[in-house]
Amino acid sequence: MALNPITRRALALTLRQISLQQTAAASSVSKIGSREVVGFGFNGTPCYVGRVDFPMPGVRFKENTPDIQALREKEKGDWNKLTLEEKKALYRTSFCQTFSEMKAPTGEWKSVLGLSLIAASLAIWVYMWMKLFVYSPIPDTLSPEKQEAQLKRIIALKMNPVQGISSEWDYSKGEWK
Repeated sequence: MALNPITRRALALTLRQISLQQTAAASSVSKIGSREVVGFGFNGTPCYVGRVDFPMPGVRFKENTPDIQALREKEKGDWNKLTLEEKKALYRTSFCQTFSEMKAPTGEWKSVLGLSLIAASLAIWVYMWMKLFVYSPIPDTLSPEKQEAQLKRIIALKMNPVQGISSEWDYSKGEWK
């Protein structure tokens, strides 16, 4: 049975996608080792992500060991028989941190503030260097005397008398309106 080129291409793409998905799934399973997959996870992959906004990781934090297996068997019974240390050990096998540990301040703001201030001071030093060595001096036409002379010339030539600066000058009295 001969397939036309379009059908052959679609079949090849489908088979390639399936093989890529199987490879991705196999590689993610190989990354978690002997840890138990307990849920869907953050983005549907079996990975551990400890987040406050998504507190249900897809796999347990620690790998299964004989000690943990014994605790899991003991966990199936009465929880009143478990000691506080055993309950904490069970929690730590599933999660890396508690909510209070995740929400605790890290002090990262200090480094961010320090680097921001260093960047700001560096920018000021670059500006001062450029003002001294790169920019040319201010033109003489920006001095107050020259600006006043330019204004008198604009008024004398009656430049833009409808809406411009000459419209604010009273030519009969010789002063500003």
